[in-house]
Amino acid sequence: MHRISALPTEQVQAYRAGAPDGYGNPPERAISNGAGNPCRHCLTYIPKGKDMLVLAHRPFSETQPYAETGPIFICAEPCLRYEDRDALPEALSDSPNYLIKGYGWDDRIVYGTGIIAPQAQLQETAENIFARSDVAYIHVRSALNNCYHARIDRA
Repeated sequence: MHRISALPTEQVQAYRAGAPDGYGNPPERAISNGAGNPCRHCLTYIPKGKDMLVLAHRPFSETQPYAETGPIFICAEPCLRYEDRDALPEALSDSPNYLIKGYGWDDRIVYGTGIIAPQAQLQETAENIFARSDVAYIHVRSALNNCYHARIDRA
């Protein structure tokens, strides 16, 4: 099984301290409605009534044509980063499908790797994408809204 990587703790702590998001804005504070607000750090759903941050996230170190930016949620209060290598995180267990695609060592989409994968076949589909030597990592995104969920790294 390949490693599902949540947002790094240092990056999440910076957002909680007001660091600018992918568009240069401070994260917005909101209250979770309990339906579909997955934290990209602990990879669990933020419980109803709990404070959360909403921000534009660009999971790339630099801007470039393939550096997609989209909205994400983060627990406003400290939470533990998802580190389980044996189980699918809660945040990737609710939707029937996910958009996954491979990226090269240059942080650009590897054409021909993008696919809407059924949740039950997420790991198998990732294995097939990683069969290509030009794929460095995979992003998991919402199949409906294109929101970034997590990164899959080679084991």
